[in-house]
Amino acid sequence: MVDANVWGYLLGAVGLGLMFGVSGAGSAIGLVSGGAAAVGALRKRKEIFGLCLVLAGLPATQGLFGFVAYIIFSSHLTPEINMFSACVMFGAGLGMALVNLVSAIKMGQITSAGITSMGLGNDVFVNTLVLAAFPEFYAILGLVGGILMNGLIPV
Repeated sequence: MVDANVWGYLLGAVGLGLMFGVSGAGSAIGLVSGGAAAVGALRKRKEIFGLCLVLAGLPATQGLFGFVAYIIFSSHLTPEINMFSACVMFGAGLGMALVNLVSAIKMGQITSAGITSMGLGNDVFVNTLVLAAFPEFYAILGLVGGILMNGLIPV
């Protein structure tokens, strides 16, 4: 028979893995979207590299948010973790994973559209930056929600 603490430990570990793993995967997808658009735009207008770099790099923040949450929660993952704490860690990890995954992918779509438009000669850097802030807002809320959930775990 497997000890109940083992299941709690595993559930908490999966939550931690979701926090940074899925968040990082979302960032990677978003970064590739923006980066691919930048490569195409730079073939036409080499002078916009700096602007493309800023926009293409924006989806990286979701992966950072997942890593920050991992650092915050990782101290709770001990062999003595109870099932309630493990469930909170899993819930926070799953919530952050979903929010950051979708946010990063959609931010990458916005930035790639802006970069493509800039490659065609349109001055849409600031507009794209503002529009990309909308999915970023939900990633920030996901991190804040995770931090608040951390407060539910007894010390």
